[in-house]
Amino acid sequence: MLGIETTCDETAAAVVERGRGGEGRMLSNVVRSQTEEHARFGGVVPEIAARAHVDLLDGIIDQAMKEAGLGYAQLSAVAAAAGPGLIGGVIVGLTTAKAIAMVQDLPLIAVNHLEAHALTPRLTDRLDFPYCLFLASGGHTQIVAVLGVGDYVRLGTTVDDAIGEAFDKVAKMLGLPYPGGPQVEGAAANGDAARFPFPRPMLGRPDANFSLSGLKTAVRNEVSRLGVLQAQDINDLCASFQAAVLESTTDRLTVGLKLFREQFGAPQALVAAGGVAANQAIRAALNEVADKAQTRLIMPAPALCTDNGAMIAWAGAERLALGLTDAMDAPPRARWLLDAKAKAPAGFAHSRAGF
Repeated sequence: MLGIETTCDETAAAVVERGRGGEGRMLSNVVRSQTEEHARFGGVVPEIAARAHVDLLDGIIDQAMKEAGLGYAQLSAVAAAAGPGLIGGVIVGLTTAKAIAMVQDLPLIAVNHLEAHALTPRLTDRLDFPYCLFLASGGHTQIVAVLGVGDYVRLGTTVDDAIGEAFDKVAKMLGLPYPGGPQVEGAAANGDAARFPFPRPMLGRPDANFSLSGLKTAVRNEVSRLGVLQAQDINDLCASFQAAVLESTTDRLTVGLKLFREQFGAPQALVAAGGVAANQAIRAALNEVADKAQTRLIMPAPALCTDNGAMIAWAGAERLALGLTDAMDAPPRARWLLDAKAKAPAGFAHSRAGF
């Protein structure tokens, strides 16, 4: 299975193999990040991202096929992320996949980017259903019950900012370079987490939803109060902010796992995916949550937590094994809920609501 990923600012392609018993093998995984192209703007510019995908994608696919040692005739199908994401980039990847499928007379599989994250641990760890997914990145913060291929129940989501988005925005407030998440984490390691008593959003609520907007505002207010920031002020602000995120996340995941057990029994594992899972402090907090819930924690390698082609290829392979393919008129989608029955929480008017 060839998989193509172009939903944001990574141009990626990969080839994976799924055995008859469901075992997975990654034959290639080529990712080109566009961080340099977007850094001077302090965030991803959709038009720049789409143009970069156009320029890079053919070469990335060619490299992935060569590293896999395969010709197109040896593929069973071609998969592409059809959303959710920046629509310009999604169109580039999906259109390319359609062209390959038509020329090579291959089935097309239009993959939900979120489903690809959800199914990745079945490639890396042979994980059985059901399991609980914590998906946290610049665009997504969700707790999802993964019950089977195409069978997902959202247990919690953000009502405003995603966790990764909040890290990036705090970094920008403090004048730290893009991408902000690693910068905040690095500064926090040298800061006093007790200096600023920031709020712990949603703590103790019976639902498993997240909220980061109020915490982000609290940081902005403190920055305004301090005026000219010294290096230690920045470190302490980052440490205090990160500590609030950790406590809130731990509480929200504990509730999410409780809801999972009540509805579906014991999960096979707690799975973390998305770029936020690369944060070492958050990884430590997730270990603590899993230990207390008496379940194991699975975190794919960082290269497979962030956006990549292997996860798209694997989701395509899982769907193909069930006979699930798509027509050539499969649409690109800026918004695409993983749980089709889920609704946005009350008051959720954020620009990434469809995510």
